[in-house]
Amino acid sequence: MNWFFRAVLSLFAAPRINMREDYGKVRRFQRWVASIGRARHRNSYRQTAEIIGGRQISVRIFQPADRRGDDVLLFFHGGGWVTGDIDTYTAACVAMADLTGCTVASVNYRLAPEYPFPAGLDDCYSLTKRLLNEPERAGLKDVRNLVLIGDSAGGNLAAAVSLKLRDESHHGVDRQILLYPVTHWDHDPETSPFDSVREHGEDLRLTNAEVDDYFDLYVPDAEKRQDPLVSPLESTDLANQPKTLVVTADWDLLRDEGEAYGEALADAGNAVQVHRVPEALHGFIQLPRFSRQMRDAYEVINAFLDEGFAPDRTGAVDFPAPEQRS
Repeated sequence: MNWFFRAVLSLFAAPRINMREDYGKVRRFQRWVASIGRARHRNSYRQTAEIIGGRQISVRIFQPADRRGDDVLLFFHGGGWVTGDIDTYTAACVAMADLTGCTVASVNYRLAPEYPFPAGLDDCYSLTKRLLNEPERAGLKDVRNLVLIGDSAGGNLAAAVSLKLRDESHHGVDRQILLYPVTHWDHDPETSPFDSVREHGEDLRLTNAEVDDYFDLYVPDAEKRQDPLVSPLESTDLANQPKTLVVTADWDLLRDEGEAYGEALADAGNAVQVHRVPEALHGFIQLPRFSRQMRDAYEVINAFLDEGFAPDRTGAVDFPAPEQRS
């Protein structure tokens, strides 16, 4: 990316704020923006809730305008584990349902700092188990039709749920889609093992400082940030994970750690595809559905949902199942 284009993009970057102090203001602003389109989307979903462990977890169910598949996409939203909710991601979920032709179930998990790790993960995990044990609640014809999907911190939660399901011998989810996920704890440009942290961590959509703020709020104890359920790339055992699609953004500081996680999953014997969306910023899943980045991403997502990878696409790296490797 040349200096002029980066300068232009920086004008549209999120304003630099102290997330540790101002997360409440960010939440209120996001909800105000979401309220503008609320009337347009109010007939696009139904809301339900599950009572698990004495707490209520709200779930918003979106049906596609034209159903083309039996999959149910269990969606965990982004926002650094601190911001975002089912309201602020409603437009993105409407687009996801329509562009995939599948039902989308968006989870309103608990947020930090009021509820630090592992509260949000526990909500996502508990709800996943509930749907696997009682699939009729989500209209699942087969638990194998349940697909975990999340963006950014939500991608982190999806990966962590998959690891936790494996560790607790709870089977059923055999596919996951991780959109520009957080997979590592270190985003200091001086010490990070990833070049994208140094290349894209200063003046674009998401910054190193913001990610550090999010970690401070989500996992206040710095020593716990290397827990594989916080930083999946730190796991020493990635075997027996779902078939995985990792979608990264070209101009995103999280790009390299997402792609490294895909490669680590493949090295552990899992079937994985990694796809980098060219000229995309972090958070592109919330762009208008006609944008080039959205079209690119959903072409690959739909190929994945149809049980076929697309290794010939620009930006795609395919890691097939071990028995299929030469």
